[in-house]
Formats: sequence, C-alpha cells, structure tokens
Amino acid sequence: MIEFAAAKGPKLMLDETSLMDIGGCVVNGVDLSPKEAVPDDGDARIWHSVRGFLFTCGPDHIRHREPIPGRADGKVYPLHGSGPGHAAKVLWTKFDNGNAECRADIDIVTVEGLPARIERHWFINGGTGEVSLRDKVVNTSDKVVPTFLMYHMNIGGKWFDAGTRLEGKMLDGGGFPWNFGEEPGGIFCVEAPATEGGFAEVRLGPIAATGGKVLRVRILAETLPHLQVWRNQKAPADVLGIEPVSHRWVSRSELEASDEFVMLKPGESRDYALSFAFV
Repeated sequence: MIEFAAAKGPKLMLDETSLMDIGGCVVNGVDLSPKEAVPDDGDARIWHSVRGFLFTCGPDHIRHREPIPGRADGKVYPLHGSGPGHAAKVLWTKFDNGNAECRADIDIVTVEGLPARIERHWFINGGTGEVSLRDKVVNTSDKVVPTFLMYHMNIGGKWFDAGTRLEGKMLDGGGFPWNFGEEPGGIFCVEAPATEGGFAEVRLGPIAATGGKVLRVRILAETLPHLQVWRNQKAPADVLGIEPVSHRWVSRSELEASDEFVMLKPGESRDYALSFAFV
C-alpha cells in the first residue's frame, strides 16, 4: 500500500497490487474501511478488494454471473468485473502546494481474454480535502466491445449510529436512515441524474467517529447514471456500500436486448469520474 495524503482531507492507502484502488481511508484517526467485516464469495481478488474503502468493478462486466456467449468450456462471467487483482504502473506522484496527485495505468486482461487499459488519476485538494478520481477506460483490443464500470465505496457499519442517514435527490423522500430495508441487509439501484455541474450527489452521515462529519460523494452522471446502495449486517459482515454504476441493475442479456450496451471500437475510450469529501 502507498500512503497518499494532502494538507487536508483523509489519509488514503492506495493499493498498487490492484488498480490503485483505496485500501484504508483514515479520517480523524479512524480507518473507515470495513476490513474483514465483508462477505466472501470465493473470489480471492474480490475478497482482497472488498475489504478496502473503494474498489473498481469492470470494465468487461459488472455484478452478474452469466455464461459467456460462444464458449464451449462453460466459462461464465464472474460476479465482478476483471479489473481487481491487476497491478498498477505508477507513472508519477506529486505533493505540491499542499495537494496530492497520482497518475497510474492499469493494463487489464478481460474475462474474454482481451486487453483493456484504465488510465487513472487521483487528486486530493489540500485546501478543501476533497478527493477526486478520474478514469479513462481504453479499448486496447482489436475488437468492438461493450464497456461497463462500477465503483464500490465500502464503509464499515460499526461506525454508524441511529442518527446516520443517506441523503440525495435521487432517493425516496430525499433520504432515510442508513439501515434501510429489512434486516440484516438490503440493496437498491436508482437513476442518479446530475444536480449541479454534471454531477449527482449523495451524502452519508453524520459519522460520529469522524467528529460528526458527513461523507459527500459526487458522481459524473453522464457515464455513471445510476447509484446502487448495498448494506449487509449478517454477521460477521457489517458493511454499507455506495456504488456509482454505468448500467441498470438487470441481467447482462437484458441490457444487451434493450440496446443499453456502451460499445467501444478499438482505440476508443470512455471517461468516468467521482469525488468525495468529509464535510
């Protein structure tokens, strides 16, 4: 893990062994990542990644186990995309004027055996403490392929109390308590249209352990037009996930049938972005 921090904001631990995703996220001396308090689906890549504060799913598929068309060996898409577990090539890091900045490329082999690349840029504004992530997904194969992306921002449920709420214009009534749905967990996915500057916004908090701060997440709505929220308090799991995502929560085959695939020609790319701050 590489420590990444600015003059203000959280201290992040970036995982160079897996996409430069975020392992630890320390705010007010507290690491909010769920660590071992997560379910294990038997995929070693995901068991490693899901314990951190943020991991990236895609770019070849998201959240569905389905047969791969044209395969005679019975191989299926795993539950999560092929990104996790691919090492990052760090191009440079900068710590300047209180800000922190990092650029890395991640070369990926998809489940179909095709190459792709994520060009990743992290930036922490040392004045505001806001963390920004910008990703460019590039089709480096010689085939036209669909592309998907999903970010899993996982927070340990032990840090929440009865006053902690989810709030956002995309949510029913503008928000509700963090422990929505039936026990011991629940999941939903809604459209998340932009509210300001092309970004949708969702908030989680206050989180008492951080001194009562609220986690504010802003999401580039053009390419991440949906928000999924998931929680699991079935022991030993104790986690809540804020999950910006490129596609509706339906099967891959249904997305294809309704012409919702985003296709990239060889050499084409697609940009994704989000930011978060504790305010």
